[in-house]
Amino acid sequence: MTESTTNEANQRTILVTGSAGLLGKELVNQLLKKNFTVIALYNKTPLQNIHHKNLSILQCDLLDTTALENALQGITEVYHCAGLVSFSPGKRNDLFKLNVEATANIVNASLNAGVKKMVHVSSVAALGKKRKEELINEKMYWTPETGNSLYAQSKYLGEMEVWRGVAEGLQAVVVNPSVILGDGDWNSSSTALFKKVHNGLKWYSEGVTGFVGLKDVCRAMIMLMESDIYSERFILSADNKSYKDILFNIADGFKLPRPNKKVTPLLAGLLWRLENIKSKLTGKDPLITKETAAAALDKAYFDNSKLLKFLPDFSYEALSDTIAQTCNKLMIQNH
Repeated sequence: MTESTTNEANQRTILVTGSAGLLGKELVNQLLKKNFTVIALYNKTPLQNIHHKNLSILQCDLLDTTALENALQGITEVYHCAGLVSFSPGKRNDLFKLNVEATANIVNASLNAGVKKMVHVSSVAALGKKRKEELINEKMYWTPETGNSLYAQSKYLGEMEVWRGVAEGLQAVVVNPSVILGDGDWNSSSTALFKKVHNGLKWYSEGVTGFVGLKDVCRAMIMLMESDIYSERFILSADNKSYKDILFNIADGFKLPRPNKKVTPLLAGLLWRLENIKSKLTGKDPLITKETAAAALDKAYFDNSKLLKFLPDFSYEALSDTIAQTCNKLMIQNH
């Protein structure tokens, strides 16, 4: 960094919500490497294993508007990464509180605090994934016909709060990541996919969706924040791949046998019904729901060209490299 850019960085204070999550933690890491002053917000689980002179860790419930208003004082930029990913019918209230109400609160607090810019993390689910194999782009929005999950609906409604904030004067960018692959806690988030393969997953499906590396999502978010771009949304997805291909690559990365049993529509239907019964008996969230079973078989293709046009210096890492690196790091972390 030059002296001028270092001074500029020191005059800015960046707030990251959901800092202890897969995306938030990596984002905080990348921001600190650029010498920014970072406030890492968390609700229940604090950010761990990151120590830096420019880092402050702050507990704040995003549903507590007074605490949030206080947390936003002196903040110049906000990365809103906090949210809930769940496809359990029993999580309806939590989904709408954390993905919609909390987003409305952070938008309002940002407007009141005079925050210069926000990058909001949405999801490709907010675009509506059932598109009969047509290419999904940023002009599309969730409707009941294009998505059957409460999660997708909550992310769409969360976006609507951001666009409401834009109409009220907030400079904001929305990003819609596809399935994020990275070395977080493999007991949660999309990293659990790696643990399942490591533990001997036998089943694969030939459904298709977008996948993207964790580091690439954070790099794109920072580049968008640092740019003059606002009032835009961007799909963040390196490539469209079948679950079969991804699971095979993960197995290869761990040097383990590949899954060898194909999930059929009949089997998927049976599994989610059995899980539903089990969930009602135990009171625990089902491992497979009607929505996740359908998603494993759906074929959704995402157009990632808009970001590459707006950020010509950005390029995605090959998913095979992302998976190989993630497998290596997870083996070190968990052994």
